[in-house]
Amino acid sequence: MCLSVLWAPRSHPPAQPGPGGGDAMTPILTTLLCFGLSLDPRTQVQAENLLQPILWAEPGPVSTWNKPVTLWCQGTQEAQKYRLDKDGSSMSRIILKTLDSENKVKFSIPAMQWEHAGRYHCYYQSPAGWSKPSDPLELVVTGYSRPTLSALPSPVVTSGVNVTLRCASRLGLDRFTLIEEGAHRLSWTLDSHLHNHGKFQALFPIGTLIFSHRGTFRCYGYQNNTPYVWSEPSDPLQLLVSGVSRKPSLLTLQSPVVAPGENLTLQCGSDVGYVRYALYKAEGDGLLQRPGEQSQAGLSQANFTLSPVRVSHGGQYRCYGAHNVSSEWSAPSDPLDILITGAAETLNRPQEKSDSKTASHLQDYTVENLIRIGVAGFILVVLGILLFEAQHRQKSPQDAARR
Repeated sequence: MCLSVLWAPRSHPPAQPGPGGGDAMTPILTTLLCFGLSLDPRTQVQAENLLQPILWAEPGPVSTWNKPVTLWCQGTQEAQKYRLDKDGSSMSRIILKTLDSENKVKFSIPAMQWEHAGRYHCYYQSPAGWSKPSDPLELVVTGYSRPTLSALPSPVVTSGVNVTLRCASRLGLDRFTLIEEGAHRLSWTLDSHLHNHGKFQALFPIGTLIFSHRGTFRCYGYQNNTPYVWSEPSDPLQLLVSGVSRKPSLLTLQSPVVAPGENLTLQCGSDVGYVRYALYKAEGDGLLQRPGEQSQAGLSQANFTLSPVRVSHGGQYRCYGAHNVSSEWSAPSDPLDILITGAAETLNRPQEKSDSKTASHLQDYTVENLIRIGVAGFILVVLGILLFEAQHRQKSPQDAARR
């Protein structure tokens, strides 16, 4: 006889997120407790010759907060029940194998919370005993704001050039993890250091970039005291290798000088017949890619619309072409400089106001000085008149006595 038990999660995250801040009985897991069977499988003898189970997460080991996650544990056809353990927790989750589960079962987390993050192992029990634990699965929940990921010297380089990826954030994150997306999902982790621009960053040397080593990368950051609570992922960064095929041309359909708020379309084209195009802005964080369209004149081209225009759109652009998905990219186009009007005026506006104030004060001072000079002149004239009259009065009695 078996009893089905439902474990329900808390409806809100804890005040202080962290890998050790939660209880193991938070995910919703349907557990079948069978009378006559031991409820603590760890007390039983472990079979040494059983295959090791496999544990994985869907959609992946890195999940956004409050999103559903499913943990799968795969054993053998002889498995009778499965157990899931989380490091730092004293509770286990046990699921009895059903007829339709074949050689694997799932442990569902309907809404990923901070306390669900951590390191997991799974086991299965067969008539021969309990298996060894699976390889650990580190389940991560994202919470902090995303860092930025950029490539030095550029995400598009010629074959044989050394490339360094820089993950940076204004938050005081202790470590950064770089992940190369793909089937193997390679990752690297480095300590952060404070850059002179006030950002915390880590530099990941990719080494010499060759045609077969290009890929798409994202990075995350986290604190040492919460190693399973990461930031949101950075925007994806794709590394591309530029070859020697003929460079395309890059032009603007409006004018290279535009005002904020206007429309701007950059067109990359070639008579080579490229099927893909990429646009790159100098000192930018990534690439824009568009499929090529064939024109009636036998040219291929792609339009990149930057609207509405912002001050950050100003700068130098280049574009690249490629023949198909697996081929390397062409040589870069000639650079195209885009200028945004009004930016300098905005920066100089406070100075202009200051100059205007200054001019007003100078004008006020000039008027005041003229008034002072006029008053002083008037006083001198009056004093002169008084002095003349005094001298004249003094001479009059003397003249009368002589007579």
